[in-house]
Amino acid sequence: QVQLVESGGGLVQAGGSLRLSCAASGRAFTSYAMGWFRQAPGKEREFVASISSSAVSTYYADSVKGRFTISRDNAENAVYLKMNSLKPEDTAVYSCAARGGGMRTGPSSYDYWGQGTQVTVSS
Repeated sequence: QVQLVESGGGLVQAGGSLRLSCAASGRAFTSYAMGWFRQAPGKEREFVASISSSAVSTYYADSVKGRFTISRDNAENAVYLKMNSLKPEDTAVYSCAARGGGMRTGPSSYDYWGQGTQVTVSS
């Protein structure tokens, strides 16, 4: 089992940057693909980015491609999401998630979730 705790959210102006962190505890972090998802009020949870267990492969939603970067440090049991050029429409609760096996974009494919961290982008 894996426990996930996100941090790094906050209030930022449009065009600004934030770096989210997700600290993992538990067994075999290096065997899990990791994903970031977000959910805005009144909307469904949506995929943001994913990274393979070895960090060799990454995948992004079209809406964040070129602005966000996912990375992981397996020695530190952590995954990160660097967000640049933030827009008001990026405002949401951001959650990290873990799954055994390869990367996926569907939330239902992930086994473990953090509690989320709020990101608010003002115009």
